Amino acid sequence: MRQLILIITFFYLISVHGQKSNPAPSFPVTEEYFGTKVVDQYRNLEDLENPSTKLWMKTQTEYTNSLLNQIPKRRYYLEQRLGFDGRQGFSVSDLKITSNNKYFYLKKSSNEKTAKLYYREGFSGKEEFLFDPTNFRNSDGNHEYIINYISPSHKGDKIAIAMAEKGKELAEVVIMEVKDKYIRPEIISNTMPANVGGIYWLDDNSGFFYTYFPLNDVRSRDFYKNTQIILYKIGTNPKELKDIFSTKNNPELKLDENKPPIILDDNEKYYTVMLLDNSYYRQTFIISKQDLLKDKKTWNPLYDKDDKVRSLQLADKEMYFLSQYNSQNYTLCKTNFEKPNFRNPITLVSERKDEVIGQYRITKDGIYYTTIKNGVEAKLYLYKDGKDTPIKLPYPSGSISLQAKGKEFSDLWVSCSGWANEEQRFKYELNTNSFFTENIAPTTEYPEFKDIVVEEITVKARDGEEIPLSLIYNKNSKRNGKNPVLIDAYGAYGISRNPVFARMYLLWVKEGGVFAIAHVRGGAEKGEKWRLGGYKETKPNSWKDLIDCTDYLINEKYTSKDKVAIWGASAGGITVGRAITERPDLFKAAILEVPTTNALRDVLSSTSSADEYGSTKDSEGFKALLEMDAYQHIKKGVRYPATFITGGINDPRVFVWEPVKFAAKLQAANASKNPVLLQVDYEGGHGMNTTAAHAHSNLSDIFAFAFWQLGHPDYQPKENTKK
Repeated sequence: MRQLILIITFFYLISVHGQKSNPAPSFPVTEEYFGTKVVDQYRNLEDLENPSTKLWMKTQTEYTNSLLNQIPKRRYYLEQRLGFDGRQGFSVSDLKITSNNKYFYLKKSSNEKTAKLYYREGFSGKEEFLFDPTNFRNSDGNHEYIINYISPSHKGDKIAIAMAEKGKELAEVVIMEVKDKYIRPEIISNTMPANVGGIYWLDDNSGFFYTYFPLNDVRSRDFYKNTQIILYKIGTNPKELKDIFSTKNNPELKLDENKPPIILDDNEKYYTVMLLDNSYYRQTFIISKQDLLKDKKTWNPLYDKDDKVRSLQLADKEMYFLSQYNSQNYTLCKTNFEKPNFRNPITLVSERKDEVIGQYRITKDGIYYTTIKNGVEAKLYLYKDGKDTPIKLPYPSGSISLQAKGKEFSDLWVSCSGWANEEQRFKYELNTNSFFTENIAPTTEYPEFKDIVVEEITVKARDGEEIPLSLIYNKNSKRNGKNPVLIDAYGAYGISRNPVFARMYLLWVKEGGVFAIAHVRGGAEKGEKWRLGGYKETKPNSWKDLIDCTDYLINEKYTSKDKVAIWGASAGGITVGRAITERPDLFKAAILEVPTTNALRDVLSSTSSADEYGSTKDSEGFKALLEMDAYQHIKKGVRYPATFITGGINDPRVFVWEPVKFAAKLQAANASKNPVLLQVDYEGGHGMNTTAAHAHSNLSDIFAFAFWQLGHPDYQPKENTKK
């Protein structure tokens, strides 16, 4: 059999050379679950090292790019974004402020590929350059690192700098002595603080904690297994790991080896550790600082998933947290260290009917907290002495984020943003109830967007639920059924699609389209009920909500079937993938970006997604997974919409074989002349840790493909390439 496969592969490799688009090799595998037989026609494509798989991905990507190259305005979005970057001059990200008022941040000028590290003494202090990642391990010119995380010590005399390469998420960390800009020789590897665990400094600044990954193969099912929290002391050999929390170090706790531990913010006396997974609530442990630093293993359970605790913060003798125990939209609570009670705590801020409590920050003057309605209307409050005081924002905002120094300081910064207004950062002064602009990056005027308006509506779903729908369009556009509409949808992991200043959306409108964001169930826009409404067995609500929103836009003459495209990334691939397999007649085009499209195999090949999607260990879990599996719902002979599918070769979250298999099966089954295109990014992963130009280029292809398929005259290929 092995010889036969090799012979078939050999002739396949010979046959595809010179072809523009070729069928994928197929070696079906049949498996049975609880009496149901499931055929996987392209299981062979999961072997990414197989020569035939490699060749098919390569030829498909080349074919896709050859078609996109014929679109006259393929680079329009890229060029516009680079132009905006030049207009702004520079951008700033990852701002960290120490208690002694040192500002550390990443800054990227418009003519630079990657951001560099800078700092200043106070907001008005002189800016000083610290570090450029361009030359890090790049003696041969083949490496391109970006800084994706920084962590200054408490005094700001040292800073840990994490760098990742070409879309990869595993990072390498160096330590700088800030005063003389000296980079220490030790390099810490096999960690990813930008996404898992962060870096937390010891009180005396002599070292820090981080999460270590024993494996560096992100494609391995065992990648998240047996991770460890490491205490690193500066000047020691980073290869000599001091494990302070792991399944190996703490067998008495009977930890799940598949769940990475991460250390949380500490207070004067305690450290806490949480087990990271895709569950909404997570098991957490606590230890005294004194015991940990004396190598004692006196970790104790603090709370478990059933306590429904989120956003734990420690201050003095109290533990503050958000609770969904017997509430949908959170209550802000506290309990004491001596006798913690997470199910019957002291309630500080009660649940609000239509507003979900979001962030909160403890300061010297009280607790500032935010709420958001339908995921798109944000408010700010101060809790003090048992009273809630609303604080009027500088302008109405779709989303706001808070930054503070801690309970001993009055400092509070508020960042406000919306779909059509760029994020602005303010410092709030309680004594005068005033906001003062404190942007490090310059604000930019966009006169080309002056006629764009935002409308927040709700759409009644087939079961009576009200689905929030954000619409962005030109105030002069007409509801005549002729507008190209692009709908973005996600609906998973309790993640809300809060308003951000997305130039992609605004440029779409500038080119004559309408942009929509469907806040489907599975997110947290309307609290716990909304999250659980698109979760495991209820997951069909996610794509049915998208279908209902699309029907609404068509019925209300915003668009028509031949003018609507849908777009989903990552877990949004379930929402969009199942929408086009359930209602292929409803959409002209679909974009699936690094998508989860084969949920049944996803949970069997990864230890991290079962908490969100379900498991094949029981019949109900299997049925739910099969129902949300877009790949398994592709049917031969159906007329599917034009589809653009992307994948990242370095993606550790959605392995590239998921979009690859989906593209192969959809191409083989499709009865329409609409193209089904696959584009593999060989320098990217899950859309992270790439240069701005690379990210703009990827979005530019999505932008051009959608306008091409929706008939925009400026985006029609020079030759008729639709097949």
